[in-house]
Amino acid sequence: MIAYLKGKVLAMTAESAIIENNGVGYEVFCSGAAFAAMQNDRREAEVYTYLQVKEDGLTLYGFESLAEKQVFLDLISVSGVGPKLAIGVLTGMRAADVAACIASADVKRLSSVKGLGKRTAEKIVLELHGKVSAEELLAANGENASKAQKAAPMSEIDEEAISALVGLGFTRNECVNAVKRAHEKGASGLEDIIRTALSGM
Repeated sequence: MIAYLKGKVLAMTAESAIIENNGVGYEVFCSGAAFAAMQNDRREAEVYTYLQVKEDGLTLYGFESLAEKQVFLDLISVSGVGPKLAIGVLTGMRAADVAACIASADVKRLSSVKGLGKRTAEKIVLELHGKVSAEELLAANGENASKAQKAAPMSEIDEEAISALVGLGFTRNECVNAVKRAHEKGASGLEDIIRTALSGM
């Protein structure tokens, strides 16, 4: 499995980039954020990748960060959402904004992405909203409920942000700390908190 790729950008199209590594050129279908990073430095690029294996060939998808890749993986876990549609969502909207839409059940904004209809947006929200509960996460971390009860209470908006970040595959402790750091940087409002927290994870 190719999980990460770093090399020179040989060419770019509207959907993909050819990245050369050790004499081999890899065609990578990139998210909007990954493309933006490449355009800032045409000489070299680095992307986290997902390799789709099908009978008729292999397709490589590229992302700016592991957090963005996790959003992609969450999206393709939804029935009816394939890699091509998921990368399209991450081209029309940043990963933090997708997470915020899911956390706030904002179907209208999510369905505004080109190629994503209202019915599919509703399915994404339905299947991913609160995907991992705090109790499940605490159990996975080997912590008990009493520790959770002793933790400082979080505001409703902070809990929604934490829930969205947990759904992206981070531990609750990581998410709580990231949200606290976001507040220290002056973030306010659900989307701003999620976006700022993701940028520091």
